[in-house]
Amino acid sequence: MNMITRRQFLASSAACGFASAVPSLIASGAAQAATPTLLRAESRVIEVAGRAAKVYGLVREGGQQGLALWAGDAFRVRLENALDAPTLVHWHGLTPPFGQDGVPDLPQPLLKPGESFDYAFPLETPGTHWMHAHTLQEQQLLAAPLIVSDPAEVGLDEQEVVVLLHDFSFKAPEELLAGLAGSDGSMSGHGGGHGGHGSSASGHGSGGAAMDINDIEYDAYLANDRTLDDPEVFRVDRGGSVRLRIINGATATAFWIDTGGLDGEAIAVDGNPVVPVPGRRFPLGMGQRIDIRLRVPSEDGAWPVLALREGAVQRTGFILATAGGRVERVMSAGGKASTPLDLAFEEQLRASHIPPERPAIRTHPVVLGGTMEGYVWTINGRTWDERLPLQVSAGDRVELAMRNDSMMGHPMHLHGHHFQVVEVNGRRFDGARRDTVWLPPESAVTVAFDASNPGTWAFHCHHLYHMATGMMTVVEYVG
Repeated sequence: MNMITRRQFLASSAACGFASAVPSLIASGAAQAATPTLLRAESRVIEVAGRAAKVYGLVREGGQQGLALWAGDAFRVRLENALDAPTLVHWHGLTPPFGQDGVPDLPQPLLKPGESFDYAFPLETPGTHWMHAHTLQEQQLLAAPLIVSDPAEVGLDEQEVVVLLHDFSFKAPEELLAGLAGSDGSMSGHGGGHGGHGSSASGHGSGGAAMDINDIEYDAYLANDRTLDDPEVFRVDRGGSVRLRIINGATATAFWIDTGGLDGEAIAVDGNPVVPVPGRRFPLGMGQRIDIRLRVPSEDGAWPVLALREGAVQRTGFILATAGGRVERVMSAGGKASTPLDLAFEEQLRASHIPPERPAIRTHPVVLGGTMEGYVWTINGRTWDERLPLQVSAGDRVELAMRNDSMMGHPMHLHGHHFQVVEVNGRRFDGARRDTVWLPPESAVTVAFDASNPGTWAFHCHHLYHMATGMMTVVEYVG
């Protein structure tokens, strides 16, 4: 993964394997139409805590991970399965036509080892997105950034830093899930992969009931495949502007993004621009992304940017440093546990472009339920196998009125659409456009979207093991 400088926009970069955000590396127009970009799901080995770890990756020719494209171009990618197991990749944040979303059996079947599939659809809007397996292989790092750059921002004189966060276990996903479910790891829901059960941090919801914050104790927390024992150091210009594109690709861990000694402002969430919100600590649920703009001081220095595990002391992160800045070691555990994620930041967010107000034609209640006991998670009292689709018609303005009756937080993700947050705990406002929204325990969030992409679209919790054990349904177009 790498950083680019706008002044060096036409230069090639080879830092740490992430596909450079220089779109010239990926052909566009007629050339791209003739030759899809090859993206291979394959095994790789990284070092974690001094041990070799076999994981997965989404690798382009030349060994670089991830994709960087232009808004307004076509998405033309050939996904090749070089693993020894079936797989499929979801383009999280994009709005492809039905059939190219990358969710197993909705409607595309898993790709068998050695098979490939060509995807082709328009890239309409820019943003910080990502791609990942929609199976438990996501736990094994089968994920990578997917950055869609805005041609209107070519002239900006700022550096970009792209960071993918993850949680890591040396255990197999099935073993982790078995520990959670107290069984052999078989799933009543959708997916398959890596997991593990450790101690859970506890707190209290707004009603005073005990809440579970973390249900898995991981071996490490990663930023661009690295821990704070050997963090990635991004060299930045004194006095320069830096745009952080941070992706929470963790399977079961929410984070607080802490910019430390640098003032930041959130300028986009889930790839969608927002009215800037200043701060030094920002919440980031699983599946969510945030763009933070920073101004580097005019003197030499080094500044850690940390991802603090929700409700715990563990952390990961990376370092911004000038050429003459001295980089000092940062411990992988802090002295005080971070707080649970809440909705204070969400309530501050406002979309930078608010569409004309339309009344909702349909409103679907969405009740999130489940407990650690038995480890079954539900939407409207039903698991994936028992699901009742949330039906919409093309052209509808639809609201999903979500209420979390469980004692864990849930990042709820809708495929094929972006929605707008329009109500938090009974208060209406013109919130951010997103594709994934966080619901703490005993909270209520309503989102609205226009039904403009016919199909049958996954709607689920982005905590991988909650999804795998039932917290998933579909939004289905009818009539």
